[in-house]
Amino acid sequence: MSVSEGEEGGLFRAAPSDNSQDLLDNPTKTVATGSTPEDQASPVVDEASPSSASSFEMLDMESAHAPYQEVQPHWFFCRRADDNTSWLPFSREDSDKLENAFTNISDEGEEDTVVAVEGQRYDVHVKERKRHAVYWEQAPSEVRRCTWFYKGDKDTRFMPYPEDFSKDLEEAYRKSVTSDEWKKKLDFPTGETVILHNPKLIMQYQPIGLQDDWVSSPSEHTRPRTVKRGVDNISVEIPDGEPEKVDHVVFMVHGIGPACDLRFRSIIQCVNDFRSVSLSLLASHYKRAQQEGQVGRVEFLPVNWHSALHGDATGVDEDIQRITLPSISRLRHFTNDTLLDLFFYNSPTYCQTIVDTVASEFNRLHVLFKQRHPEFSGTVSVVGHSLGSLILFDLLTNQRDESQARQGISGEPCHLNCNTLEQTLNRLGLQQYLDVLQNENLDLESLALCRDSDLKDLGIPLGPRKKILNYVRRKWLPEDCRMGAVCQAQGPQLQPEVTSTQDGNESSGLPPQQFHLHRPQSVTSAVDYEYFDVGIGQTNGGIAKGQVSIDYPQLEFHPQTFFAFGSPIGMFLTVRGLKRIDPNYTFPTCKSFYNIYHPYDPVAYRIEPMIVSEVDLEPMLIPHHKGRKRMHLELKDSLTRMSMDLKNNVLGSLRTAWQSFARLPVAALPPGEGGETTTEKTLEETQASAAVTASTKREDKGANFWTKILAWSSAIHRHYFRGGFDEAESSESVEEREHREIKMGMLNGGRRIDYVLQEKPIESFNEYLFAIQSHLCYWESEDTALLLLKEIYDNLGVAIEQPQQ
Repeated sequence: MSVSEGEEGGLFRAAPSDNSQDLLDNPTKTVATGSTPEDQASPVVDEASPSSASSFEMLDMESAHAPYQEVQPHWFFCRRADDNTSWLPFSREDSDKLENAFTNISDEGEEDTVVAVEGQRYDVHVKERKRHAVYWEQAPSEVRRCTWFYKGDKDTRFMPYPEDFSKDLEEAYRKSVTSDEWKKKLDFPTGETVILHNPKLIMQYQPIGLQDDWVSSPSEHTRPRTVKRGVDNISVEIPDGEPEKVDHVVFMVHGIGPACDLRFRSIIQCVNDFRSVSLSLLASHYKRAQQEGQVGRVEFLPVNWHSALHGDATGVDEDIQRITLPSISRLRHFTNDTLLDLFFYNSPTYCQTIVDTVASEFNRLHVLFKQRHPEFSGTVSVVGHSLGSLILFDLLTNQRDESQARQGISGEPCHLNCNTLEQTLNRLGLQQYLDVLQNENLDLESLALCRDSDLKDLGIPLGPRKKILNYVRRKWLPEDCRMGAVCQAQGPQLQPEVTSTQDGNESSGLPPQQFHLHRPQSVTSAVDYEYFDVGIGQTNGGIAKGQVSIDYPQLEFHPQTFFAFGSPIGMFLTVRGLKRIDPNYTFPTCKSFYNIYHPYDPVAYRIEPMIVSEVDLEPMLIPHHKGRKRMHLELKDSLTRMSMDLKNNVLGSLRTAWQSFARLPVAALPPGEGGETTTEKTLEETQASAAVTASTKREDKGANFWTKILAWSSAIHRHYFRGGFDEAESSESVEEREHREIKMGMLNGGRRIDYVLQEKPIESFNEYLFAIQSHLCYWESEDTALLLLKEIYDNLGVAIEQPQQ
């Protein structure tokens, strides 16, 4: 790098020169008169660009000499998406930790230091200048210790210089400040030229290529860049640091395909957005609790199963690609990569891969999180979006609670073993097959492992085979009796009264808690699901048809709450042949369940009608995160109420008018005659009194109606600008009081299950246009995130606060 200094740091005026080479060497500056190429000093005028020339001349170069102060560095990391590269700053807390580690490395020598940043989700190798993800697979990203930045005319943000480049700039800046000499030109080996006009004005110029004939001046070919020193002098948003205390952990499972939103972002990016939304909501709705130290933060971690399914281990992508047609390649690629996940989940082979991946990721993330946060004593929740919610539903349905686990470990006999094989066959009326089974040394435990083909080989006819398998497997507790082994048998899970109608035997000896999912007799009950090796899997004491038969792994933790986003669980359970969910049913290890959906989501289905089918209940409306209903929904409700009032008033007026016309006429006497009888007077007085009363009622109704209309503006102003949050809470409490006595079952502890988001005003114009977006909106929904936070912190005894209007 060569440095050229101006004469005495003063301003120079342009002078004509025939030396074109000097113009190329300094395209945006005019060489002073009399200068030669051999001179070391090249005085430069401050003419960086036409737009900034006048401002240069107005700068006061005779200002007081300011002492040199070392620049404060800030650490950035690089994010590459497609062809775009952006540099994002660490929080000030993380940047300070990295700077301290950098200083210690410089003093101690060659040993590298690893610093945990961004809530300990990333590790930065300071000497290597790399940022590595902790919980998921991601390519390492570059990290820089940044002091100098630049921005071109078409750039939207400042970009940091490399550290070596910044070190040279800082050294030249230090010399200029200490000597109070400016107008220095720095030529770098890469061809860039930086001119230090004064402390506030520093410009960079790119190297000149081959100029075209129509370029009028070199400055048109070399657009300057604005150079700034220090992060405080550039417009960049430095994120706030995250609280170190973690109150709760949430694992989030994605749906079909590798992309989770319309921008085709991965589950990692979407969860990062959801985490950012939750942090901002904690700062606004739990501000006082944060200041008092009651609230830290909630950690959200992604669970990715798509990459394992479509990876090299399964080879499914190569198999599908061999049979894929070459036409409409992009559409077929999208179908193979996304929609086929639904079919893979209904395949015994690939469903096992999906469930194993999700369960192993849960356990791995939980162990790793506990290792990195040994002080953590909170609980864990799970979130499933789309197909991910169905995966979690099946996985949680097949978990074992503590009592079942203790039975499996201690070897205590299960309920079915309380009866002998002989007693069971006597109950079924199949005593003649006892010798056949005993000759094969079959007891009830081994009988539950038999398939239909096994009993057929023993010479047992079809009818008795079905009765034996149906009875044994319906009452068999496979997790307990096999000491942890997972059942691969299938059969219908029925309520007790249905059991007696199907096999003709009493089931009063079985505990009622063993019956959960109800399935009345239907056409599908005649299908031999065992033969095709399919079934939904056990449901804490029983087995239901419809889902593939796989080994369900056990989780190393008990989730506190299961949140389903845009979930098709209800549809899949119905397709599997399940008509109802027993109100007493609950997940073995998870006591809360929320079904959250957008009203226009084409994939979402309700759960509550499968539990309480005799009552038509509207879903619970999720409050707006600002504490009110959306304005268009309020106006819609107001218009509905007004139309009902108008209808009632019109009908009331017509009814009164008809009654007045239908009233019997009374004979009138000539004036002055007193021939009226007592009966006539009484009738006349009664009719007059009724007319006055009806008129008074009409006037009161009309007055109330117009009073309501005139009170609209003040009510809307009061609702949206003064007391919106309180009114929303009161309306919510009224709705809760209306449904207080409705028992919603134990799937969510007796509380409501279905929760619907409020659509945006623009979405209400055309619900079909926003259908796909509605299925992918949950990752950036403040209302959804606030519902999760409210459920989490309500269990911790921390109440939500009214947001600042």
